[in-house]
Amino acid sequence: MGLWADTFIAPLSPSLLAPEDFERLVVDLGRERLVRTPWMLLAGSLCVNAGLGWGGVVGRARFEPPAIGTELLSEDGVPGPDSEPPPWGVSVERAVFLARGERLDDLAPALRDAPYGQQDIAVAFHCLDFTNPAILDHYWYEDERTMLACYALAAPQNRPLEADTRGRSGGPVHPVQTCVINTWKHGDGPACPAIKTVAARHLGPALVTGDTQG
Repeated sequence: MGLWADTFIAPLSPSLLAPEDFERLVVDLGRERLVRTPWMLLAGSLCVNAGLGWGGVVGRARFEPPAIGTELLSEDGVPGPDSEPPPWGVSVERAVFLARGERLDDLAPALRDAPYGQQDIAVAFHCLDFTNPAILDHYWYEDERTMLACYALAAPQNRPLEADTRGRSGGPVHPVQTCVINTWKHGDGPACPAIKTVAARHLGPALVTGDTQG
């Protein structure tokens, strides 16, 4: 059966890319045929540890999908006073579904109208592009549930370097502000080299990767 996992790729030091550089990152992922459209754009208060495919607002935007302008809330409720931190505990998110499109040329103009740097931004793609041999060779089987999202957070957030949401919380974390996250179920390892190559082109060569399973 296998477990689902979310893999992140982020710079060694947390930083927010200039808006035009973030545009180039997300468009490049499409032009290199690493992801398939439609793309989706959200802004608000996001949790970088929310499950990408299910439970978080990015997954809701992908699988529902809602009307443009809809405010999306995370489905897990409100954490109690003794709750563990995400990804083991509840992720609280509130974001507006700003835009959706098939054409990569429409993505950059949509981003220019977003509250970049003032709110958390996420650009998500429908799934990885398994017509690209670099994706298929690494993740083995075509699966349209394998989303990818790029985050540009208003402030850094911590992601575990290695976490199992079914186990005990804790362990080393890495602060991220701009990062690429994709979900997967089968494969040769967390970080696909082709995705990492494009990330390095825009985020710099000193990258950190981590994996959350469960």
